[in-house]
Amino acid sequence: MGQEGPGRVDLWAIAAAWTRIGCIGFGGPPAHISLLRQLCVTDRGWLSEVEFEDAIAATQLLPGPASTQLAIWCAWRLRGRLGAVVGGCCFIVPGLVVILCLAALFLTARAPDWVLGAAAGAGAAVPAVAVGAAIGLMPASHARAASGAGSAWRWGGYLAVGVLVGALAGAWVVVALVLCGLAEVAARGLLHPEHPLAVLPLRVASGPVLAATAAAGGLGAVAWVAFKVGALSYGGGFVIIPLMQHDAVSRYHWMTATQFLSAVALGQITPGPVVQTVAVVGYAAAGVAGGLLAAGVAFAPSFGFVLGGGRHFGRLRSNRVAQAFLSGAGPASIGAIAAASVPLAAPLQHLWQVGVLAVAGVWILGLRRGVPVALVLAAAAGAVAALAGAPIGR
Repeated sequence: MGQEGPGRVDLWAIAAAWTRIGCIGFGGPPAHISLLRQLCVTDRGWLSEVEFEDAIAATQLLPGPASTQLAIWCAWRLRGRLGAVVGGCCFIVPGLVVILCLAALFLTARAPDWVLGAAAGAGAAVPAVAVGAAIGLMPASHARAASGAGSAWRWGGYLAVGVLVGALAGAWVVVALVLCGLAEVAARGLLHPEHPLAVLPLRVASGPVLAATAAAGGLGAVAWVAFKVGALSYGGGFVIIPLMQHDAVSRYHWMTATQFLSAVALGQITPGPVVQTVAVVGYAAAGVAGGLLAAGVAFAPSFGFVLGGGRHFGRLRSNRVAQAFLSGAGPASIGAIAAASVPLAAPLQHLWQVGVLAVAGVWILGLRRGVPVALVLAAAAGAVAALAGAPIGR
């Protein structure tokens, strides 16, 4: 796993296969991982199962969208840097085109009532999606925690910190995750100032504080919000939702809270990475140019991680500092994801939306059924409600 791809796979083959996954990859990271494994390991034999599992583990240790990084890494392993760029872009672009088109439809000031109703219905189900995402991440995170004395208590403490910060101070969620990661590194006696992996999170933590005082709005603010989504989120796109909501709704006023709910829903029902939500935020801020800028900045760190460090993924998996950091930041991110349901539920204005949320909760949490189907059905219910004369808000 330590050597760059031998270049045995044609670029056109990579482009075609990764575009297909980008088009049919509904369902978030589990679906993307399954499709990549089927293609690269089972059907084509391009990668061994061990290589693929090592790559999954390494991408889970990195901030940003893990399944996107895995898609880029697989293409890099097969055709080097050019393959990584081609494969990554083909994986991302189909969903980006779809979500920008939907953003143009949902965010227009002249949207018909049924469109607004569909947006309100899908948005109403999003808090249940957040809780479901957190519950799904808990078993693996708890198993990852070390078995030493006090580790279970620390895991619960980090989870609680994530819940509190995510619900009450979403703008500081990244800082909380980094501090929890550092706390676990220190608890295991691995926090040495001279260790590069130990000081890196501290540098990352200082970035949001400095940038928050410097960003005044405009495209620079769009780029900064997108950077936080792509480079500072542990545990998937949902962990950054409270921070993104604070920036998009409360700080810069690019969109209303109801529109932000719709943006999160669009990120869930479109193919490809769920981080595409940030493209809707960018579109609300500055049109198509803002959406493209937001997507480009959000995914740039994933390309950077693979192109600059792909050959080290095998060692990253066994790095004790990286494992300890994730053991602290991981449960905190899960708590923040669960807590995101609080600010996401707050904008719900109408009784029928509460009913949609309740049904979505039963579907996702009780019956363990698929998220995309739940959101599509919620959108359909909202469209019907709007056509029947139910209040939807504008």
